[in-house]
Amino acid sequence: MKIGSNYLGEGRCEFTVWAPAHDEVAVQIVSPANRLVPMQKDEQGYFKTLAEGIEPGTLYFYKIAGDDRPDPASHYQPKDVHGPSQVVDHSQMNWTDASWSGIPLEEMIIYELHVGTFTPEGTFEAMISRLRELREFGVNAIEIMPVAQFPGDRNWGYDGAYTYAVQHSYGGPESLKKLVDAAHREGLSVILDVVYNHFGPEGAYYSLYGPYFTEMYKTPWGMAMNFDDKYSDGVRNYFIENALYWFQNYHFDALRLDAIHAIYDLGAKHVLQEMAEKVEAFSQSGGRKLYLIAESDLNDVRVIREKELGGHGMDAQWSDDFHHVLHVLLTGEKRGYYQDFGSVEQLAKVYKDSFIYDWKYAPHRRRYHGSDASDRPGHQFVVCTQNHDQVGNRMLGERLTHLVSFDALKLAAGALLLSPYIPMLFMGEEYGEDSPFLYFVSHTDQDLVEAVRQGRKREFADFHAEGEFIDPFSVDTFAQSTLKWEKRQEGKHKVLLELYQHLIQLRRTVPALKTLEKQNLEASSVEEQQLLFLRRGSSGDQIFCIMNFNKNEVTCKPSTGGIWRKILDSSDEQWMGSGSTLPEKLIREQEVTIAPQSFVLYQLETLAE
Repeated sequence: MKIGSNYLGEGRCEFTVWAPAHDEVAVQIVSPANRLVPMQKDEQGYFKTLAEGIEPGTLYFYKIAGDDRPDPASHYQPKDVHGPSQVVDHSQMNWTDASWSGIPLEEMIIYELHVGTFTPEGTFEAMISRLRELREFGVNAIEIMPVAQFPGDRNWGYDGAYTYAVQHSYGGPESLKKLVDAAHREGLSVILDVVYNHFGPEGAYYSLYGPYFTEMYKTPWGMAMNFDDKYSDGVRNYFIENALYWFQNYHFDALRLDAIHAIYDLGAKHVLQEMAEKVEAFSQSGGRKLYLIAESDLNDVRVIREKELGGHGMDAQWSDDFHHVLHVLLTGEKRGYYQDFGSVEQLAKVYKDSFIYDWKYAPHRRRYHGSDASDRPGHQFVVCTQNHDQVGNRMLGERLTHLVSFDALKLAAGALLLSPYIPMLFMGEEYGEDSPFLYFVSHTDQDLVEAVRQGRKREFADFHAEGEFIDPFSVDTFAQSTLKWEKRQEGKHKVLLELYQHLIQLRRTVPALKTLEKQNLEASSVEEQQLLFLRRGSSGDQIFCIMNFNKNEVTCKPSTGGIWRKILDSSDEQWMGSGSTLPEKLIREQEVTIAPQSFVLYQLETLAE
């Protein structure tokens, strides 16, 4: 059931709100003329009315329990989270993407970005001028961190109080549509990060309307969403309709579902399965495949298995194991959950099996963790070397650029883009951005601001982080996190950008790299020397890669069984390396010496007879 304000044209608007415990709810029109419109309740607890004399831009509250409160499904909050909701006419946009069919999931190169810090202006429309440069670089899908209305004008987006409302400081609904339309013209798919596991702590009046929460489970943010308790139908509808809302009204190509491990549902049909079914039906009716990508800490293959096999039917999920083991190999950090990772053997396993922990004992968790995903195709997993969480949840917001050498940055690029998975870059990664990405908020409740400060301090203490605490409420904290885009054309930044670009080009043109399947993949390691050997094949084409995570050069004799031609060496002077010592042709069991923290890629010429 559609909820919120649904503008029908000619001054007619349908208002629908779920408030099952109430006997009376009315629409309080605030502007342009103050008036009260009564609503009628149906048997499912929805209050509805069809109001006349309502034009786009009309401001309104719901009169509920004697108070004026914003619409839980507000499409726009132009005066912040405590102000009135606004009627939006979604038919006004002149879309130009009628022939757009989207980028297939298996071909995606994802670029995660935060609207507020991606440009100095921090708006949707300011992003448009950078889309072509992203596409020419090699990206074909941008993933936008959450845009649901949050308090103030500075936030990562995970404190959204209105799941349907587009953040006013970014430009609002029409500007977001212009961005998506422009991205499609440039050949870019657009993924929206959505939060269905909690509401932000300020401005969320949901409990006044109905039982959106349950005490049956707890999340890191408090009570869990009510997806399987009494009156859960209205909550499920709220979020499933929201997924369809973004696809229908904003033409998004995919949704990234935040932290689905905090979405609890013990019912016979998990809410994620129901959502996947509804999105698939909508995809088929529109003739364009739309995707749901889950961020999950569970290492649970059921997230992506088909419903016929007992799964939720998500199209893809993240593999945090890939990031964690690569991060430890590059940085040596072993604090917190990183203590469960760090061997080259583990990286070889994640290349082959997608998860390291597939019902293995995880020391940090102090329990067995994960399930076997080795039979699932590579395009069902999104991997990265850094993302907003892994950077921004550090005390100083350090990127890999701050933590490792330039050679190690190049090695990270190779490890990511030569994998059989969907790669995701975090904005600025491709040129070694040296601005931090810090945690920032702009709550209007000062007690809440102080609570956030103290909470962050405790979190860093638990992680034994060192350094001077940076205030998340400070405007300077936000400003520091803005990209220095001009560095893309300077020195080492330019060279790193060109290496990423070259790797993406190889990924698209070399058959063995283009096909994201694991049947013809071999990965092995030599732990003492910190070497990884990766071999991938498809349609007669094969590649062989050596990755050296050692800070010293290593001599080895790989068993390749053929004649191989070198096509990329990160230690070449072209990539500001020390100069390659590896042969142009690798012949059978030939002894080679590989430079510290580097990788080399060979392509098969002939197999051994």
